[in-house]
Amino acid sequence: MTRDTKRRIQLSHGGGGVEMNQLIRKLFFKYFSNEILIRDEDAARLEISGPLAFTTDSFTVSPRTFKGGDLGKIAVAGTVNDLAMAGAIPQYLSCGFIIEEGLAFSELEQLVQSMAAELEKSGALIVCGDTKVVPKGTADGIFINTSGVGQCIAAPSWTKLEPGDCVLVSRDVGRHGACILASREGLALQGDLASDCATLWPDVKRLLDAGIDIKAMRDATRGGLSAVLNEWAASRELGIEVQQQQVPIAQEVQGLCELFGFEPMELANEGTFVLAVSADQAEQAQALLQQSQPSAAIIGTVVDAHVGKVVLTTPWGSQRYLELPKGELLPRIC
Repeated sequence: MTRDTKRRIQLSHGGGGVEMNQLIRKLFFKYFSNEILIRDEDAARLEISGPLAFTTDSFTVSPRTFKGGDLGKIAVAGTVNDLAMAGAIPQYLSCGFIIEEGLAFSELEQLVQSMAAELEKSGALIVCGDTKVVPKGTADGIFINTSGVGQCIAAPSWTKLEPGDCVLVSRDVGRHGACILASREGLALQGDLASDCATLWPDVKRLLDAGIDIKAMRDATRGGLSAVLNEWAASRELGIEVQQQQVPIAQEVQGLCELFGFEPMELANEGTFVLAVSADQAEQAQALLQQSQPSAAIIGTVVDAHVGKVVLTTPWGSQRYLELPKGELLPRIC
């Protein structure tokens, strides 16, 4: 076996034999090690009491490494964030790898290291997993699926929205979509445009520990801020009014959107969430979020007018609908 062969994933790494056993034990167990995982059984035995949240997602971002993160970081943060948005403590994850024959072992190890580092931010554990290796040319390098479960300690839901509630964002919007677009197009931009990819549980925990009654909460991934607000308005049959000047958008994101004709509020995020709280708790919630992200802002209000619509008030006082995004602007953003 040549030195180059040793440094790349082979079909035998998914064949159930010696090579696969070494891959699991020398790579995955090395970085994900915990008492449940190293039992190496067909199913993980878990102990959780009370109501649970359960979610799953698959991750195929291209390029796999970008400023502010990589496929491994998103694979953990994305599933942990879905649990956090359900008011659940992220506890246990499963992880499935579909790896194309020929992927450099060094790249796989870097992605696994990123996953391990991101797990530490929430305390969640990968307790079971699966590895498949497919022939060269039948996949795009590597796909990762993660599923997660956690104990619910709150129950945010769009069903709780009422007129007068305030809408906030946890930080500036559109960073991930803009970053992926710039990376894909090979654009060298002035400034520091990086993805917002991050685990959101620490921010959510800070709000809950302070007694903030979060009425609704969603991470603004595909479709961005616009998708979340439109889904809330349509589902609850209420309106949402947004002050455009209050929506935090980085200059680099705004400039890229002007160049390509995109709406920043439609671009994807991987570390930004939208929440609604009663008006009397809005400023406290904003202050708590600003402890980690100074750009966190109160951007709008739930109203009983223009049912099912999101209305944006421009800096000049005119109004327009903020529509639900259409089409596929940025494929493969997560």
